[in-house]
Amino acid sequence: MLKAELRKKYIQKRKTLSHDEVFLLSEKISDHFISYFKPVAGQKVHIFIPIDKFNEIDTRIFIRYFFKHNIRVFVPKVIDRLISVEIFENTIFKTSTWGISEPLSDDDSGEFHFDYVITPLLYCDKKGNRIGYGKGFYDAFFESISSDSRKIGINYFGPDEIIDDIWENDIPLDYLVTPVEVLSFFTGVE
Repeated sequence: MLKAELRKKYIQKRKTLSHDEVFLLSEKISDHFISYFKPVAGQKVHIFIPIDKFNEIDTRIFIRYFFKHNIRVFVPKVIDRLISVEIFENTIFKTSTWGISEPLSDDDSGEFHFDYVITPLLYCDKKGNRIGYGKGFYDAFFESISSDSRKIGINYFGPDEIIDDIWENDIPLDYLVTPVEVLSFFTGVE
């Protein structure tokens, strides 16, 4: 299927999820991430803040775990491009014009090596190709970070369909975490 068709299909599938389903599935995804990757104190994780009206995975569950275990947390903020802002338990947030909760600070951390980059998506196929909202911010961000940073998509749905229109500049994920499994597309040395 084409990206536009898959984007429409998976936006619709997400809309059918209740608030309780979003929370329960998000907990399962978080549990799978933690048990598979076993993040430890001092590691650096770049993770998105969910857009609740789009039923995105509740990454606040992950963030609470990271803070509790002294894992450094960075979140995206769009200022012409996607920058990475380090957050703390007392960080102040505001809602952007796109309805995204972002840190008040515009200070780019300058960090380019993350242990994990937990990435939003609408769909991911069996080769790690992802479909987001179509703005290209994450592909540009992936270009700017260390190639050692693990790019991890999280999604409610598994990779059941092929994306037919992959572009040359699309950067695939290394892993996909769903409520039922962790899939590896990683081709580097472990």
